[in-house]
Amino acid sequence: MSDTTSAPLRIIPLRFTLSTFLLITFVICVAFGMLAPQQFHMHEAWAPLLPSFEWLTPTEFLFGAIGAFAYGWFIAIVFVPLHRFFHK
Repeated sequence: MSDTTSAPLRIIPLRFTLSTFLLITFVICVAFGMLAPQQFHMHEAWAPLLPSFEWLTPTEFLFGAIGAFAYGWFIAIVFVPLHRFFHK
């Protein structure tokens, strides 16, 4: 049995993992917002995080999806070096 806890954290796999997670979360929130009553919508939570995101046009959905995916890249690029620094 191999010990994977000592494997170094790598930016690219984490970047795609976080980006995909945030994109799926965004799509689920939009789908929920389309099905749920107005008082349960999540677009107010996304609007401050995603520049120019407004509810809901195809263009804004695309910008929101790109923004969510880009946040995953940003988090990984910042998090991995910090993790490596503090792990030493």
